[in-house]
Amino acid sequence: MSDGSSAPYSNAFLTLDKAAEYLGISPNTLYVWRHRRQGPPSFRMGRRVMYQITALDDWVREQEQADSRSNQKINPLNHPLGRRRAGAAGRRR
Repeated sequence: MSDGSSAPYSNAFLTLDKAAEYLGISPNTLYVWRHRRQGPPSFRMGRRVMYQITALDDWVREQEQADSRSNQKINPLNHPLGRRRAGAAGRRR
């Protein structure tokens, strides 16, 4: 089958090195994140650690939303300072 229908699937998964390159980080950083169960989701395909491109994109979006500099809804500079309750100071003693 050479009609090109399998072309979208040829790059659906990336090895650890290619995923690190895709994210613009070092392979060692990605390896450490995997070891600590941080970072983007990954899985083993045989002996290789693989990353799905759509999962990498989703993970990056999640990181952007979790960062107050990128997400104006959680940016503390966009919210007025709250007033302390009157009783709060007395309880700290």
